[in-house]
Amino acid sequence: MIEKHLWHPVAQTADLTAAPLPVQLLGQALALWRDADGRAHALADRCPHRGARLSMGRVTDGRLECPYHGWQFEGGGACRHIPALPGFAPTARHGACAHEVREAYGLLWVRLAPPDGPALPIHDLPAFTAEDEPRLRKVTSGPYTVAASAPRIIENFLDMAHFGFVHEGWLGSRERPDIPAYEVAATAHGVRATGCRAWQPRSSIHAETGAQVEYGYEVTGPYSAVLTKVPEAGTTAIDGLHESIGMFICPLTEETSLVWTRMAMNDFDSPDQRLIDFQNHIFSQDQPVLESQQPKRLPLALDAEAHCAADRLSASYRRFLCDSGITWGVTR
Repeated sequence: MIEKHLWHPVAQTADLTAAPLPVQLLGQALALWRDADGRAHALADRCPHRGARLSMGRVTDGRLECPYHGWQFEGGGACRHIPALPGFAPTARHGACAHEVREAYGLLWVRLAPPDGPALPIHDLPAFTAEDEPRLRKVTSGPYTVAASAPRIIENFLDMAHFGFVHEGWLGSRERPDIPAYEVAATAHGVRATGCRAWQPRSSIHAETGAQVEYGYEVTGPYSAVLTKVPEAGTTAIDGLHESIGMFICPLTEETSLVWTRMAMNDFDSPDQRLIDFQNHIFSQDQPVLESQQPKRLPLALDAEAHCAADRLSASYRRFLCDSGITWGVTR
């Protein structure tokens, strides 16, 4: 399953402190924890001894200790101490299953298995990294737990035609629902759309009037995408407002997902909570519609659902999923 070879977000970096953190990814339970040097690790949330959840344990001397019998595991999964047998040297048979962890964009990312070929990196998104782009402020909203498949959620993120109906009075208007033609091109990691335009009554918390907003979309992986939006000059409180929003999804199961949005913008004055509240409101409008869609898994067959010209980006996204061999959260 190719999805096991991809990096997936599982938690916010700040959520992993001194105590182990239980998370789920692709139907598997994992225990996240930090060693004495602060490095994040992920083990299967099941002790190989008697099956207790390791996330219920604690970190002792830089090792994850099982809550049941006190077995201690290093970040690579090796068991280093069995209290009941202090003189015993544990073997590989006593080890726990370990997975790779990376930290990027304010999130912890896990890969369940290394790829057979060249390593697949976390997509490089400089705008969302403070060190690479200090001129943009970074704020994360979520997580949102959604009873929908990850591909359904990404496709909704890429869709402008729903603005006037789901986000009426905010991102769109029933009186101006038209979506002009735009360009879509395949990339090495997904698809990119340029020249997307939509009229919006309130495109952000800084909007002072309705505006024609230009969007750019980039699918950066099967379950992640980024948009940039540029309102008409003179329609926002911040001159030259620049705003990028990344959507990063953890596929919990085939039909449930955990969603974060990562904002990068040249607004350094608004309180974090004001920015987060706006995203929370917009996503609260999307969520009931997403959870109503049937089938819950995104159908990739061309004749499974009707399409129109405004769906050009989502159709390209579906082709990308099909060509990539994605099976999780889709039907073929």
